[in-house]
Amino acid sequence: MTAAVFAIEDALAQYDPVLGLEVHVELNTKSKMFCGCPTVFGAPPNTQTCPVCLGLPGALPVVNAKAVEAAIKIGLALNCEIAEWCRFARKNYFYPDMPKNFQTSQYDEPIAFNGWTEVVVDGETYRIEIERAHMEEDTGKSTHVGGATGRIHGASHSLVDYNRAGIPLIEIVTKTIEVPPAKAAAVARAYVSMLRDLLLALDVSDVRMDQGSLRCDANVSLKPSGSSVLGTRTETKNVNSFRSVERAVTYEITRQAAVLASGEKVLQETRHWHEDTGVTTSGREKSDADDYRYFPEPDLVPVAPSREWVEELRATLPEAPATRRARLQEEWGFTDLEMRDVVNGGALELVVGTVELGVSAAAAKKWWLGELARAANESGKDLLDLGVTPVDVSNVQARVDKGELNDKLARQVIDGLVKGEGTIDEIVAARGLALVSDDSALIEAIDRAIAANPDVVEKVNSGKPAAAGALIGAVMKDLRGKGDAAKVRELLNAKLGI
Repeated sequence: MTAAVFAIEDALAQYDPVLGLEVHVELNTKSKMFCGCPTVFGAPPNTQTCPVCLGLPGALPVVNAKAVEAAIKIGLALNCEIAEWCRFARKNYFYPDMPKNFQTSQYDEPIAFNGWTEVVVDGETYRIEIERAHMEEDTGKSTHVGGATGRIHGASHSLVDYNRAGIPLIEIVTKTIEVPPAKAAAVARAYVSMLRDLLLALDVSDVRMDQGSLRCDANVSLKPSGSSVLGTRTETKNVNSFRSVERAVTYEITRQAAVLASGEKVLQETRHWHEDTGVTTSGREKSDADDYRYFPEPDLVPVAPSREWVEELRATLPEAPATRRARLQEEWGFTDLEMRDVVNGGALELVVGTVELGVSAAAAKKWWLGELARAANESGKDLLDLGVTPVDVSNVQARVDKGELNDKLARQVIDGLVKGEGTIDEIVAARGLALVSDDSALIEAIDRAIAANPDVVEKVNSGKPAAAGALIGAVMKDLRGKGDAAKVRELLNAKLGI
């Protein structure tokens, strides 16, 4: 049964949304958090396990030093304080993909805390306060078989793959986020997008949302407009795209508004996001910290990073995101509006990657915010999920620059890349997109255009050379848009003596 919802405008007129975002980041270390098992994605099920990550009796964990280093770098990049002394804890709960029946995490003593960052939405900068960034391990993965939805309800049986169990995770938790109500969902999306770019720059994760190495849990609550009393929150789990973060937050605002308006109470619970229908559904009653029975992990020594090490890592940090955006905007010659469109469209790193391959910033922006943005909108995907890379775009633009394609034909090549029709050469061949630049073929088309348009030729001969544009148009139509326009103009001008 579909839950009642308000129109987003009506919901925001009556209630102020309050957000809290928890982002889980799988690190790109070669081994797991507490053992030497490899972390290769997509390996055959249960081939990357050992007594430690399977929680077998007598197996003792050892902390991965590279994971600690990555955690410190993430904390520093988010302007956090780095703990001089911290330790791990056991978070106790039962779940089939948790081999030990507890997760080794950090509780009241995280490695990084009390930080902040900023995001830009529609030209406005919003400060996001960071509560903590702590180290933990990932769980295994359950696959539910036999049902219609892929979830446990209705499934005939479940399979568990423990390859992912023990992979290093950093959980980044914000403090409450209160921004202008109409901006809440967009700020949530911008924050996760900014985090992805930052983590890529730090080189601590591949942040592949489609593979689960970057996942967002979105906490949403509503309070009456102007009130200071927080409402009951829900937590929508494992949202795995920028677009879905924005949609899930928006949906929860509209759903909770309808619940409150009906006189009922919002339940504190986890909820599942359904990408296909754009709704959330109830998961389980949300536990509080006390329910997890945290206690210090007795098998691991505390972590005490020296101040010298912390400062050494600080010196390796990349340029701050805001400073970098300002520098790129100046280098590219973009207006504030153009840069805002690139950032809000989730295209910043894609444009950067394309420009680094030799494409002009203007051309890179044209492709990513033009044809590719339209394709993303039509398919309901983020730009990153289209399967088109900066290398593809640079190769298409190179053919335009060489005169092998014009813009119209290049757009068809981009369309073929989005649809997975093969390489650029294969798409050009299959769709017959090669540009006609042979002089003899062009001259034949020009002669046909001249013969069919004597009135236009007469205008040109009577001192109106601009009228030749109609002949160029006729030639291009004759060649079905595949003519080299510059060469057509050159040959036509020679033919008419202008």
